[in-house]
Amino acid sequence: MENILKAEHVSREFKIGDGSIVHALTDIDLEVNEGELVCLRGRSGSGKTTLINILGALDRPDGGNVYFCGEDIVKLSDPKRDKLRRERLSFVFQSVALISTMTALENVEFSLRLAGHPIQGRTKRAKECLARVGLGKRMYHRPGELSGGEQQRVAIARAVANKPKIIFADEPTAALDSNTGTAVLALFRELVHDDGITVVMTTHDEAMMQLADVVYSLEDGEIVDTVRNDIPL
Repeated sequence: MENILKAEHVSREFKIGDGSIVHALTDIDLEVNEGELVCLRGRSGSGKTTLINILGALDRPDGGNVYFCGEDIVKLSDPKRDKLRRERLSFVFQSVALISTMTALENVEFSLRLAGHPIQGRTKRAKECLARVGLGKRMYHRPGELSGGEQQRVAIARAVANKPKIIFADEPTAALDSNTGTAVLALFRELVHDDGITVVMTTHDEAMMQLADVVYSLEDGEIVDTVRNDIPL
């Protein structure tokens, strides 16, 4: 498999109220291959959200390098990092972050508009993505009319709409019941297998770890274990 994302000696520090420094990440090295589902696991405060934000160009490390398709994104200017996120990366968050006044279809269409997708074809592409996640009959409903699992599926449809190279998902099943969470995890696995999308996800869900190709375990800002699973096709 071809390497798509690589972190080398990444570190991140934060100052807290009393002036002391918290070492959120220390000397992180990891690799993500194209078409893999990679899980970052760890307790609250382990550094996994900080790491996924750096990998997804939402934050910059204090030290180290992050390579996306061979290019060091740490050295890119802010406008170029914004462009990278709009065009080649996508994000799914625990809070789903849907616009409450828009229908599911409008939420997905809006993301395509922000990404600069031509106006012709936006609606068609949005409908395709909602059908892809099993919401073909719910696309005209607003978030408040959808269940938590359905809202998360809209967020996933929005994330895949612009055909990103990588989807970053931060605790996407944390607010869902176990059955709904399992269904969402299976959808991510399906996107990896059928669409070739790379997914990097934070979680503490054991079911997610069983579905991942690679699991990096974090503790106190360091990777303490790496497990590669044999996922049947």
